[in-house]
Amino acid sequence: MTDTIPGLHHVTAIASDPQANVDFYTDVLGLRLVKRTVNFDDKFTYHLYYGDETGTPGTVLTFFPFAGAVGGRVGAGQTSATVFVVPPESVDYWVDRLDDLGVDRDAPAERFEETVVPFRDHDGQPFELVTGESDVEPWADGPVPAEHAIRGFHGVTLHSLDVDATAAVLETMGYERLASEDAGDGAGERVRYVAPGERAEFVDLVGGGERGRQGVGTVHHVAFRTDDDASQEAWRDRLVDAGMSVTPVKDRQYFRSIYFREPGGVLFEIATDGPGFTRDESVEALGSDLQLPPWLEEDRETIESQLPPLPAGETA
Repeated sequence: MTDTIPGLHHVTAIASDPQANVDFYTDVLGLRLVKRTVNFDDKFTYHLYYGDETGTPGTVLTFFPFAGAVGGRVGAGQTSATVFVVPPESVDYWVDRLDDLGVDRDAPAERFEETVVPFRDHDGQPFELVTGESDVEPWADGPVPAEHAIRGFHGVTLHSLDVDATAAVLETMGYERLASEDAGDGAGERVRYVAPGERAEFVDLVGGGERGRQGVGTVHHVAFRTDDDASQEAWRDRLVDAGMSVTPVKDRQYFRSIYFREPGGVLFEIATDGPGFTRDESVEALGSDLQLPPWLEEDRETIESQLPPLPAGETA
């Protein structure tokens, strides 16, 4: 195995109405709906995946949408912001686009010599657009011009209950401390860690404040990349040796996963890069229809009758 995690794989959050979720992330942000399936632990709830054209690891944002569910509170013990990369010359485009579409946003600011545009989705979940470089090619058929389109994740901000303990876990995973600066608003220090990958490689740590509450508008977990099954098993052994309580490997069809809650309260996942989202759909058809794992296929009629309708083929 390698001695380092190369960066983020995906981020999974909790949302409200599934159609509103699709509309925001495809029509507003210009991401592609690359997979519509169900929560394997709750088969009557969608699991919706968005990303670049093929759902490249490091670009994928996923949601469990629960219509009518209670709102959460973003705070300590959670991923407090998910951060996308946009080209440096695209800030004005995105400010105008968010304003034109009625998205709640803050004024652009500078952080670690990058321009940051904070905003909230329709459920109040915090996101940021950050200027930077990425090897990700944007989805060419989306509603955002390619020269301004989102290019995967920049990283995440983790609001830790124990910053030093979270930092130690990140360092075990191969992240290195890069820089720090005042977090602003009396929130203390923001510390940036970086993985040696080509994309989605940054994690910022902040501490203090009120503990978060899981619900609509909050992140459920953040997933980190590893190459394959063998490297994942090696990471599981290493994390157990470091004192983490790690789940057995779980088959998520498009990747395999292990989970653990780090000492700062944030739920972490380590996911394999493969087999990927084209295992059951062609690239052209990604996200067009409901895909179920083999063990749920015999329940398809019942499952489809219980899910809110999402018109087939509406991927943009």
